[in-house]
Order: sequence, then structure tokens, then C-alpha cells
Amino acid sequence: MQHVEPYEHKVQYYETDKMSITHHSNYVRWMEEARVDFLSKIGWDFDKLEASGVASPVISIEVKYKGSTTFPEVITIEVKILACKGVRLTIGYEMKNAEGKVVCEARSEHCFINLEGRPIRLEKDCPEFYEALVSLIEE
Repeated sequence: MQHVEPYEHKVQYYETDKMSITHHSNYVRWMEEARVDFLSKIGWDFDKLEASGVASPVISIEVKYKGSTTFPEVITIEVKILACKGVRLTIGYEMKNAEGKVVCEARSEHCFINLEGRPIRLEKDCPEFYEALVSLIEE
């Protein structure tokens, strides 16, 4: 199993509220940034996925806030493949501040569709991507 370097996000001023705390909706955006970065680092950026005829929309999100963040903190986001079942993918995210404190734990679940919007079985329709994902599942 290969190690994928975590993604880093610098909290932007516009992401904070009147109390200088990051607005909760931004954590979902950071998940997307980290997921796109992760896929690119494992050799499957969105251009390659689309060229392979695969799209992977989000079907659910779960976010647990453990602490607040503020401008201009740098948040490290570790992305892990939790499960890949051919038609569904579950990704985990752990966000930490510079001191290493977990500020957010999250999960996203995705399905796989072709570019016409029809469900596909990744193992059959894009086996190279399926193998890349499955090889990253931690036991």
C-alpha cells in the first residue's frame, strides 16, 4: 500500500464568520479539494477519470466537527479509502491544525456512473482505477 501525502489548506479570511471562526460549510469544500488532490497524487486526476468514461458524484457526506479553525491557519487533510465496493466508494478525511489537533473528521460516499449518467460497476468498467483504489484500503 502506497502512502499519499496529506493535502494542506490555508484558511482564507473569506472562509471565516463574524467571530473569525471558519464557517462550517467550508469543511465540505476542503474535502473536495483534498479528494481531487488525492486522486491526482495516485495518478487518477479528474481529466483521466473522465477520459476513461467515469464520473463519481457524491451521494452522502458526514462531518464531525472536533474544534474550530481560524484565518490564517494551515489545515492538513489526510484522505483514506475506507471502502470500495465496485459501485460505491467511501472516503475518510481527518483534518488537523498545525499543532496536530484533529479539528474535523468526515466521510464522503460516492457512486460511479458513466458520462451519460448511468450506474457502472467500477471493477468491470474501469478495472485499473478500481485496483488503484482497492490497493489503498487500510486493513
